[in-house]
Amino acid sequence: MDLEKAMDLIWENRKYQTTDPKEAVSHLNEEVAESLKALLRNEIDKAKRELEDALSCMFIALRVLGIKPEEAVMRQVAQMKQRHEKKMIFKKDKVVIYVNGVEKGGWSIWSEEDIKEAEKIAKEFGCNIYYE
Repeated sequence: MDLEKAMDLIWENRKYQTTDPKEAVSHLNEEVAESLKALLRNEIDKAKRELEDALSCMFIALRVLGIKPEEAVMRQVAQMKQRHEKKMIFKKDKVVIYVNGVEKGGWSIWSEEDIKEAEKIAKEFGCNIYYE
């Protein structure tokens, strides 16, 4: 079954009527939250059921927002394929951050503590670290 047909079936059989995007996304959020709560209680089967309910809510929210599911999947795949290479380069007296080869910012380094803090930040954000 293709995604558009699946979305049509869900739309035709939905339990609530809405054209409000906030309401549709709120329903989606509730189902995802319930799935997470069930997982935290180690209730795997309930978590799966709630996640399946969330899938229905996702299709309803997509419809309400006018998003074609196949196009959304293709955009997501293209976005996931893009490599976001993040570099943090430690120079003599400063740190510079690059994303995909473009300088995005930096700051001065005054002490060993500054270096340690910058290294910590680099790890948090998944930057490759280079020293010059």
